[in-house]
Amino acid sequence: MNYPENLLYTKDHEWIEIKGKTCKIGITDFAQGELGDIVFMEMLEIGDSLQTGDSAGTIEAVKTVADVYSPIDGIISGLNQKLIDTPELINSDPYGEGWILMLDVEGEIDKQSFLSVEEYKNFIG
Repeated sequence: MNYPENLLYTKDHEWIEIKGKTCKIGITDFAQGELGDIVFMEMLEIGDSLQTGDSAGTIEAVKTVADVYSPIDGIISGLNQKLIDTPELINSDPYGEGWILMLDVEGEIDKQSFLSVEEYKNFIG
């Protein structure tokens, strides 16, 4: 499985890429593999406010439905509209074309609250 070194990870299997005060978020390769073939993605709206742990959207796979959780407080500033018509991008490219949303963060970002790639690999075993 693929786990880019430049990303941070959560125990809910989301990844986060931090660039200044903007965070790009998606689900990990492990998570998409556990879900199986993704057939639908339900997203919130740009401008919606999220707190850490809030549902940031719902992924529907052939066998199950799962929430994507916000790993940080912020306001949705971007949504991957490609996922509306081609949600399977999450399966084929979870760290690239399959990203889910972007959040603008007002406060300081505590990178220590996330897992490094090595910590995430140890977490999933």
